[in-house]
Amino acid sequence: MAFYNKIIKKSIWVFHVSASPCNNCDIEILDLITPGYDVERFGIKLVGSVRHADVLLVTGVVSYKVAPRIKQLYEQAAKPIFVIGIGTCTAGGATFKTSYNTAGIPLEKVIPVNAYVTGCPPKPEAMIDGVLKLLGTLK
Repeated sequence: MAFYNKIIKKSIWVFHVSASPCNNCDIEILDLITPGYDVERFGIKLVGSVRHADVLLVTGVVSYKVAPRIKQLYEQAAKPIFVIGIGTCTAGGATFKTSYNTAGIPLEKVIPVNAYVTGCPPKPEAMIDGVLKLLGTLK
């Protein structure tokens, strides 16, 4: 495990899970890979398969319909996998908290969450800071 932690600090592969979002957070995540922020220079790379990911970036409200699919994606990922909830919706539902299909389900009731980056939507700088703080907690 110590060897894995040493490797992941140098290069982290991220998979974006879109769970019923309003797309504000999704647009900010895509902004991370543009030349303005270019997170690949820090070793952070968006990947197209959950099986290749080290971190799951989850955005959106966790509804009853989406919750089993998020859990399935988490189970398909290679372990150890880290989870970061992006936006206020993953932490508690935000404006959708009282909606009939969400009942305010936070992401941590579906899968284990290592960190939250709150905001509606969070700025790209905050997302980069959240990922780097998560990496800083690895011993």
